[in-house]
Amino acid sequence: MKKNIIYPRSADKSVVYLKNVIDDPDVTVGDYTMYSDWINDPRQFLKNNVLYHYKINREKLVIGKFCSLACGAKFMFTSGNHAMKSLSTYPFPIFFEEWGLPVGEITSAWDNKGDITVGNDVWLGFDCVVMQGVRIGDGAIIGARSVVTKDIPPYCVAAGSPARIIRKRFDDSTVEKLLSVKWWEWPDEKIKARLKAIRNGDISGLV
Repeated sequence: MKKNIIYPRSADKSVVYLKNVIDDPDVTVGDYTMYSDWINDPRQFLKNNVLYHYKINREKLVIGKFCSLACGAKFMFTSGNHAMKSLSTYPFPIFFEEWGLPVGEITSAWDNKGDITVGNDVWLGFDCVVMQGVRIGDGAIIGARSVVTKDIPPYCVAAGSPARIIRKRFDDSTVEKLLSVKWWEWPDEKIKARLKAIRNGDISGLV
């Protein structure tokens, strides 16, 4: 399998295997996760889609295997936020020279809510935004132009601003089996051999 190439479809430069265009040690992407962008160069994902991701905050973006990221799916990190505990939302510590504040207090200009983690086999819809500190479970689907402000459990469909859970994709028993099987961790040849069962929704073909 050609998981180490940039363009999985040789005639299509709008889709990339995201892992192979990432050069930031604080951003981890799993095998076969794809990003599609017909507006911007998809190779510029870090610049255009991972926002306010400043090293000073030591935050991580972790995206699992076999995820599908639609055009414009973005991740908003801490520095795009402002401190809510302050009487003013103005980020005085950023302008420490102007206000005579210690340079070491820059990060107090915002509330740090931590890393963003996206599970495996997750589909992020067109122009959705995932906010800082959010965890999206395996198999979840996020609707177009949703703003995800809270954790989304595995195999749930969520949409809206803020995103709310609309329904579960499968019954509890099927979800439990999928989370146990973890087909995305199988060797490529085993996935290929069970592809019919995966595509047809045949959980019995996996367990």
